[in-house]
Amino acid sequence: MFRALLLSLCLSLPAMAQEGTRLISGKITTTASDKPLSDVTVQILNSNLGTRSAADGSFQLRVSRSGIYQLRFSSVGFSAVEQTVQVDNAPVVVDISLTPALIQLNDQVVVTAQRYETPDFERPEALTVISKRDLSGNSMRSTPEILMGQSGVFLQKTNHGGGSPFVRGLTGQQTLLLVDGIRLNNATFRSGPNQYLNTIDPFLLDRIEIARGAGSVQYGSDAIGGAINVLTASPDYSDKTEFHGTVLGKLMSGGMEKSGRLSASVTAPNVGIQGGFSYRSFGDLIGGAGIGTQVPTGYDQYSLDLKSRIKLTPNVQLTLSVQHMRQDSVPVFHKVQLENFAVNQFNPQIRTLAYARLEGQKATKWASSWQLTALAGRTVEERQSRKNSAVRTLHEKDEVQTVGALASIISRPTRLWTIQSGIEWYYDYIGSMKQEIEPIFSSAGPQPIQRGLYPDHANMSNLAFYNLHTIQLQKLLVTVGGRFNTFSISIPDKDLGNSTISPSAWVGNAGISYELLPFLRVIAQANTSFRAPNIDDLGTLGIVDFRYEVPNTDLRPERGFNKEVGLKIKLPGFSSSVFVYHNQLTDLIGRVKTAEIRQDYPVYLKENISKAFIRGLEADAEFQLASDLLLSGFLNYTYGQNLSGNEPYRRIPPLNGRMSLRYQPTRQSWLSLDYLTAATQDRLAKGDVDDNRIPEGGTPGWNVFNLSAGYQIGKISLTASAQNLLNEAYKTHGSGVSEVGRSVWLMARFDW
Repeated sequence: MFRALLLSLCLSLPAMAQEGTRLISGKITTTASDKPLSDVTVQILNSNLGTRSAADGSFQLRVSRSGIYQLRFSSVGFSAVEQTVQVDNAPVVVDISLTPALIQLNDQVVVTAQRYETPDFERPEALTVISKRDLSGNSMRSTPEILMGQSGVFLQKTNHGGGSPFVRGLTGQQTLLLVDGIRLNNATFRSGPNQYLNTIDPFLLDRIEIARGAGSVQYGSDAIGGAINVLTASPDYSDKTEFHGTVLGKLMSGGMEKSGRLSASVTAPNVGIQGGFSYRSFGDLIGGAGIGTQVPTGYDQYSLDLKSRIKLTPNVQLTLSVQHMRQDSVPVFHKVQLENFAVNQFNPQIRTLAYARLEGQKATKWASSWQLTALAGRTVEERQSRKNSAVRTLHEKDEVQTVGALASIISRPTRLWTIQSGIEWYYDYIGSMKQEIEPIFSSAGPQPIQRGLYPDHANMSNLAFYNLHTIQLQKLLVTVGGRFNTFSISIPDKDLGNSTISPSAWVGNAGISYELLPFLRVIAQANTSFRAPNIDDLGTLGIVDFRYEVPNTDLRPERGFNKEVGLKIKLPGFSSSVFVYHNQLTDLIGRVKTAEIRQDYPVYLKENISKAFIRGLEADAEFQLASDLLLSGFLNYTYGQNLSGNEPYRRIPPLNGRMSLRYQPTRQSWLSLDYLTAATQDRLAKGDVDDNRIPEGGTPGWNVFNLSAGYQIGKISLTASAQNLLNEAYKTHGSGVSEVGRSVWLMARFDW
């Protein structure tokens, strides 16, 4: 079906090229000096159309039909401006001046909420946006670590090469990860913390959007806690052919990091191409007072990327993207330190994604814009482990090959009503094996290849249909949506027998955002969510963390029912949001401990055994004290209870927060002092008590201060940070490795 749609669109391209287009153009300046502003994002709201301003501040946009359009102009360091324009057959000229400002909260455009651009202030969802400005001041050591200190998110690190985000108390299979709107979660995602978000090169990022408590209707299975959408940078177009490039280098004290990146781009009126190569070498992590160097924690990685945008016609654009990341010899520190392993590592960890995205607009209210995506991905995880008393090394390999197709269309029956409809299909094919490897001095022959962690040749298909509606009245915005997901999961196992299951789920959402005052919106939302059992649930056989798991093919989807209310405030010098939520969880897949012991580990069997709830409070605010001084902060409170087990829900993050003071006298310079804190978490489930990564009695609280600064001199940008100024010895709750102690990093970037 997808190939038929693609063929139909390709055959219609010549006709589309002949359709009339209407030009919107103009120039963008700053009110501070009346100078032109480059790299300003210009977007048509409630669509996928947008561009950026050129070096002289000029921009051009083409639309396929006459009508009223809402334009939004935004740039880091300036207040966003929205402008309504009436487009007829004649060209429209819009000149805009942006006012310098430091506040970003409730002043951004997001795509994750409805799968197209909408202002976050008007949306009924709880949203966190990590902008270009936030990224420029971050250490960029890893994509997961960028999420540390963000509203509604908590990070757990099993090892230095990992990093698993918790969104509203849930992680792993129960939080959906996306790359450019494409699922990173696959059929072997584990139930607990994992390392897969760290397979995305942070140097590729344009921004990160987090939909807290939402995402199942928009994106499908796993978004019970929420959805994290990592959006990579795209090349621009230019009036004439231009060549640009970047050289970046980063060093960290104690030999903890040596990183470099080289990238280049070429832009023209109808084509933009960019690509790059990153190499990063991480030394052993040096902890805070009394911890010292944590051996082994260091590893190496490299990544390659290429992305192009091609304007096939004024109304049709093709995006091609390839991402490849490889990490070598990533140690699992707590296994070596606490479980008598001489070697326990991922080597290698590989992720590859390639996709082609065709998108365009049509002069009809029932198909104002459309998008088609074809994708192919591959992940490889190889593990080596050997206990101190063992002679042989156990080598395990799991490979997942993914193909998929996505299609969506945006309709606007009236100016107040926007509909997004779509279909998605993903298919995962699993290869898995393990083999004991003799030492190089051994005269014994090779050992036989055995069943891996998962059944070899297992596969999982995922087909979904969704429909999202937004109705914008004078002061009231209403959203409703629904999705149907069906799965086919095949588990071939010569020892346990073959099995096929076909779970399905219906989910829906409804939300309102009401303008009580021009600067104040009241929010209410309810949505259902689900997580289909995957091959990790149905076919795992082997050691996982501190247990030995055996398969169970008689599992049902997990369910969530989230309710929340909130407030959003947006004033010239102050912005804030506050949300309270309650997520009711049913049919949770839990591990039941049996009396059996295998390979010195207790045996667990997964079953739909639990009901639970998670409730919490999220509050964040930004206050512009002066034209060049911003005070910001957030507070996260999460409480979870396993109703079936009459105990706390596992791995619930402690009370945590952040306070930041940012001084930015010019667009080229800034200084930031950050305070991050987490309370003691001693409210533990039995699984937490059994987890050797959590200290007896719980994880102690901590307080950390970081000082960062940035300065741009012409084409050279310098960023530096002194981390953990007080040398606090700490780790986040559930982590297997302590966080960095007092340290310094320096990053230099040259653009041409």
